[in-house]
Amino acid sequence: MKRIVFLPLLLITCLAHGQTNEARIKNFNIQKNVAIEGYDPVSYFDNIPQEGNQKFHYTYKGVIYLFCNPTNLSKFKATPQNYEPAYGGWCAYAMGETGEKVKIDPETYKILEGKLYLFYHFWGNNTLTTWNKNEKQLKTQADKNWKKILP
Repeated sequence: MKRIVFLPLLLITCLAHGQTNEARIKNFNIQKNVAIEGYDPVSYFDNIPQEGNQKFHYTYKGVIYLFCNPTNLSKFKATPQNYEPAYGGWCAYAMGETGEKVKIDPETYKILEGKLYLFYHFWGNNTLTTWNKNEKQLKTQADKNWKKILP
């Protein structure tokens, strides 16, 4: 009898987990099959964004991350939620201003309250500068907009 109850619960859990991963893959900023354009998410917290290496990769909830060394890989594995970028790695300013998923320059970032935020910075337009002028309001709106995309 216990097996009959356990199997349906296991199936429901697996299906729900798979749907979550599919939504993340669909809505995260994934270029060339990896997050953050291949940059190591842990390296940002050392104030030196570095490109990751294929040798050191990890898939977290369907999203592949690269790391520049085994130490950073271990740190991420221990607490991935601490290192994943906000808003799926899309431009934080655009997420707050319009709710759109806009590409980023992986070297334009900010760590705010222990979270990584990435920004668009091309053709003389650095959205981090604009974000800093109205950070509180933009962050509040970006949080709301992201919840509409990935509840």
